[in-house]
Amino acid sequence: MSASSLGYNEQGGEAAPEQGQEATPTTAPSVPAAFGLFSSDTKKNEDLKQMLESNKDSAKLDAMKRIVGMIAKGKNASELFPAVVKNVASKNIEIKKLVYVYLMRYAEEQQDLALLSISTFQRALKDPNQLIRASALRVLSSIRVPIIVPIMMLAIKEASADLSPYVRKNAAHAIQKLYSLDPEQKEMLIEVIEKLLKDKSTLVAGSVVMAFEEVCPDRIDLIHKNYRKLCNLLVDVEEWGQVVIIHMLTRYARTQFVSPWKEDGVLDEDNEKDFYESDEEQKKKDQKVKKPYAMDPDHRLLIRNTKPLLQSRNAAVVMAVAQLYWHLAPKSEAGIVSKSLVRLLRSNREVQYIVLQNIATMSIQRKGMFEPYLKSFYVRSTDPTMIKTSKLEILTNLANEANISTLLREFQTYVKSQDKQFAAATIQAIGRCATNISEVTDTCLNGLVCLLSNRDEIVVAESVVVIKKLLQTQPAHHGEIIKHMAKLLDTITVPVARASILWLTGEYCERVPKIAPDVLRKMAKSFTNEDDLVKLQILNLGAKLYLTNSKQTKLLTQYILNLGKYDQSYDIRDRTRFIRQLIVPNEKSGALSKYAKKIFLAQKPAPLLESPFKDRDRFQLGTLSHTLNTKAIGYLELSNWPEVAPDPSVRNVEVIELGKEWSVALGKAKKEKPTEKFYSDSEEESASTTDTESESTSESEKEKNEKEEGSSMENSESSSSEELSDSESESKEGTAKKKFKTTEESDSDETEKKTKLISKKRKSSGSSDSESISTEESSSDSESESDSESDAESRKPKNAAASKRKEMVVPEKKAPTKQDVSLLDLDDFNPVSTPVAFPTPAILSPSLVADLEGLSLSRSSVIDVSSPMFVPMKTHELLHRMSGKGLAAHYHFSRQPCIYGDQMVSVQVTLTNTTDQKLENIHIGERKLPAGMKMHVFNPIEFLEPEESITVSVGIDFCDSTQTASFQLCTKEDHFSVNIQPPVGELLLPVTMSEKDFKTEQGMLTGMNETSATITVAPQNSTRLVLLEKVVKAANLGVVPSGQDNIHRFAAKTVHSGSLMLVTVELKEGSTAQLIINTEKPVIGSVLLRELKPVLSQG
Repeated sequence: MSASSLGYNEQGGEAAPEQGQEATPTTAPSVPAAFGLFSSDTKKNEDLKQMLESNKDSAKLDAMKRIVGMIAKGKNASELFPAVVKNVASKNIEIKKLVYVYLMRYAEEQQDLALLSISTFQRALKDPNQLIRASALRVLSSIRVPIIVPIMMLAIKEASADLSPYVRKNAAHAIQKLYSLDPEQKEMLIEVIEKLLKDKSTLVAGSVVMAFEEVCPDRIDLIHKNYRKLCNLLVDVEEWGQVVIIHMLTRYARTQFVSPWKEDGVLDEDNEKDFYESDEEQKKKDQKVKKPYAMDPDHRLLIRNTKPLLQSRNAAVVMAVAQLYWHLAPKSEAGIVSKSLVRLLRSNREVQYIVLQNIATMSIQRKGMFEPYLKSFYVRSTDPTMIKTSKLEILTNLANEANISTLLREFQTYVKSQDKQFAAATIQAIGRCATNISEVTDTCLNGLVCLLSNRDEIVVAESVVVIKKLLQTQPAHHGEIIKHMAKLLDTITVPVARASILWLTGEYCERVPKIAPDVLRKMAKSFTNEDDLVKLQILNLGAKLYLTNSKQTKLLTQYILNLGKYDQSYDIRDRTRFIRQLIVPNEKSGALSKYAKKIFLAQKPAPLLESPFKDRDRFQLGTLSHTLNTKAIGYLELSNWPEVAPDPSVRNVEVIELGKEWSVALGKAKKEKPTEKFYSDSEEESASTTDTESESTSESEKEKNEKEEGSSMENSESSSSEELSDSESESKEGTAKKKFKTTEESDSDETEKKTKLISKKRKSSGSSDSESISTEESSSDSESESDSESDAESRKPKNAAASKRKEMVVPEKKAPTKQDVSLLDLDDFNPVSTPVAFPTPAILSPSLVADLEGLSLSRSSVIDVSSPMFVPMKTHELLHRMSGKGLAAHYHFSRQPCIYGDQMVSVQVTLTNTTDQKLENIHIGERKLPAGMKMHVFNPIEFLEPEESITVSVGIDFCDSTQTASFQLCTKEDHFSVNIQPPVGELLLPVTMSEKDFKTEQGMLTGMNETSATITVAPQNSTRLVLLEKVVKAANLGVVPSGQDNIHRFAAKTVHSGSLMLVTVELKEGSTAQLIINTEKPVIGSVLLRELKPVLSQG
């Protein structure tokens, strides 16, 4: 593919003169110039044809680059198809790649010529280059001729079993093309889809799910066994694959899990019934009710694994996760998507529009999700009308008693907008707020009446329409408004507004008996010139006045009915006949004429001013159908939650028995030499006194092995089990178990020989030498084990591990003693550091894999929590003495492990009584904590004497976020709302680690897990001691020893999850520095980066 990209770049340089040559003739009006244009084109293409027929590969390659460049610019290169297709069998791989790029574009248009080369494409399917194989399949599937369907089917089957995931991905793409060409191949294609769904490559997952959605979206039985795998792969799949998988898993989850929403409703209903029942029945009910809703682990897996994708840079991925949480997550957890959706409002206008449409639907049902972000929906003058109206819709949905005054001030500004459509929509929004919030109905009505004197006719007309709807809710008190609106008939010309005034006048004609007949008189004059909508209301007004005030209006009504009788519109004529027969009694009148007054003057129900997005929730969020508010072609409806969950065991992957057989084989290999130890007794003693880390490592491994095997094991067994862990992680490549077993036995034999040799040498050497050697060996061995563990985790090849061992051995060559030689030999033959990478089939169950992987060295063996480098004494005000009626409270972070729990941050709260009276029963009352956050309160304080202070400890689990913990600090008489918001630096615990471990961990936390910035460091901060002091003051970090003067490293782990936080400050020339943060928690990392930048740049 590099060649094609190179072609585009090189073509860019040649494009300018070509465009210049073509531009001149097209602007000239003369015929010769136009003829010159076509002749130059022909000549140019002839030149390309000659280059393609050349014997030199360089000329052909240059021609193909120019042709692909033409395609990229949108120019038509189809006439070169015969010349290009001749080179499809070229032996030059770069030419072949570009030819396939061209054929993919034009194969569908030039099917006959493409068919001539079909044998070449079939041969290319066997090409050793994966790009050629994939391109051949893509071209083959682009030739849409039914006669080659069998060939395509065979090619897809072969490609689905290809060793290259890129080829398998293209096979999944070809499935959809073949299905659209020949739907009768569905059953055979489903077999291929089923096979590809089992693929473990992230490259294939998105494409095969897309094929599944296209070919057989109803076959959810194909998803059962692959559900957990898809959930776990989701984070690593490419972005558009993530969108497809999330939508598919949303539909799947709605059919397999029970609703997480019905818990509250069911409990409330039962509790209401319990009031009327006997005690025994109530107890039985209570027992049933107390059974809490237990979320299916697979349901939780999906929600947990999609959460990190809310930070995706792709708006479609964020929107897909948001709709998944909306349709699947418990209502208490759905709120986390709101912040991510608001973030998308910084995107381009098209993305904004779609996101706002979905937020509008969400905000109708769950206002609380978006209330904290109210200001994000304020309209900007630069927003297009579609964005303005969508934001206005959301603001109206979020309106409540608390924020309505703010919103009405905002609406007043919007009404003055030059965008008349938006101003009209604002007036409708004011009307909706008036009906929804009764406290502001009169205020809104008065404001709308003021708008009636606006110069803009559209604003006045819209105000009339909205006032008409509001007056229907309480007409008795607003006779003056109706009179004022009747006067506007002389000036308003908008038909809808005129019709609204006439309807109001007729409906409440008894409240304005003097005004209504005069209005009818004026309308009779202009009847013939009015719009049909206004004419109909004039007829209605005449009929109502005829029935209520016939003395004054009888003749006027008859005149209007005569005008209507001969009107051009048949609607008007029909209405006139109907009204005449109904209100003017004669011989032909039926029984209905007696009830004419009741029919015309019946009390009308007040209109409901509803959001246009109210009924859109029937469509899945984020879909085209939701945006259009109509069912689009290909839309797949979400099913209702099942009453009883289907059998969850269908998602279990049945490989447990094979895993047992494999573990038995491993057990036999281990039991070959159970009595031998890896170290001699004297060596173990010396290692225990000199290297506590090595000892803790062996103990932790023993505990893990006891859990796995059920018996206590010696150090030799723990090391061999570690080897099994490493080789198991490599065993996913695929060979037999027997090779692995025999290799391990031979390795254990070599290990025993080396162990005996070392123990003999140690007995003959002095005690001091023995101590130093054992220290070196234990440390080097632990380093090699940590290396092998990192190799297993990152699945690096063997040569990488070998190069690491060479680097590790070099320092020990400085002292050439006999013991050093034996150590080097041991290191070379150490089975832990040189795992035998025989590929074995992946036959372990997921649980067994996790347990075996856990046998390798854990991070805790080399990364330990240390005491803080600096404890800040700065206090923060929790409660001011004036607000607390004499009770003052301050808090600070002690940076010590919390006594209440490992995941909690310790907060020291100092309470002071500044009054002259004793304060009693000081305690923490109601807690309003975000989802997941926990708090351990202090014991109630019975009393606090005047001018006395007391310090208490509180533990808060902030869940690795800087969210505010809100709670009430109470005394006997009062309650005070307070909150604690932690700086991100206080959510960490410092850790100690070596520079090598730091680099190893940093290498695993790259890509999206790395955040960096270039900063200007203040001169006084460039010395080592000052820089260390500044950083550890700002954040609770541990200092990592560094071998370079210009690089400073710090390490910590988050209190809640224990995720590593690695900080590197690299001083460069001048006063600049590179600040790098590596962590699994990118959000915390970015916040910490933002806080450290000013610390280092300011003096």
